[in-house]
Amino acid sequence: MKRALKILFIALLVISSGCSRPSKDEAKKVKVKAVEQVEDYTYLLVKGKGPAYWIAVSSTEIEVGESITYQGGMVMEDFYSKELDRTFEKVIFLDGLEGGSSDAMGSMGSMPAMPGASTGSKVKTDRLELNLEREEGTVSIAELFADPGAFEGKTIRVRGEVAKFNPQIMERNWIHIQDGTDFDGKYDLTITSQEMVEPGQVVTLEGILALNRDFGYGYSYELLLEQASVIK
Repeated sequence: MKRALKILFIALLVISSGCSRPSKDEAKKVKVKAVEQVEDYTYLLVKGKGPAYWIAVSSTEIEVGESITYQGGMVMEDFYSKELDRTFEKVIFLDGLEGGSSDAMGSMGSMPAMPGASTGSKVKTDRLELNLEREEGTVSIAELFADPGAFEGKTIRVRGEVAKFNPQIMERNWIHIQDGTDFDGKYDLTITSQEMVEPGQVVTLEGILALNRDFGYGYSYELLLEQASVIK
């Protein structure tokens, strides 16, 4: 239902705005120059070989400086965004992204995968050089990935340095932490929370471990710590 409504919404905009959907031509590789987040969409100011322009995708984690690749899209001219209270001279609404440093894949009505998603994405948060002291009562990231079934559904504590923070996507803050440990090359833990943290901050968080968490639209996680609170 949600997917159908999104497709219908975009289709209505296309009709009412008189915009067109380009054919699936060659892939375009661009670099992100600015990011604007709203409830359902992420607007990206991008630049390729020519002048910078705006594109829009379903809400996703992406940062200034990343390189992304896309094909096609629907061009909308004089598009007014109520959330941003601004009119874009032109915005290209995309089905999804592919390749690039974010390697997010999408199709019409789908959301690009976020870091840690199990949709074939190879997004990686850069590994931090850490030597954190183990805190009593916490579980290491290596332990979680080595035997996730032993912790499924349980309230656990983890401690690590915030490697990445993305606020209010799908009404959640997305936190990535590392503690210096890893299992089979997996060293970054994704956490959802209402708490505010900052990259570089060392935090202890308590939440419920979920396995194979699927939000729909490509947001599928092998391992996710949810409803996390910062332990003072």
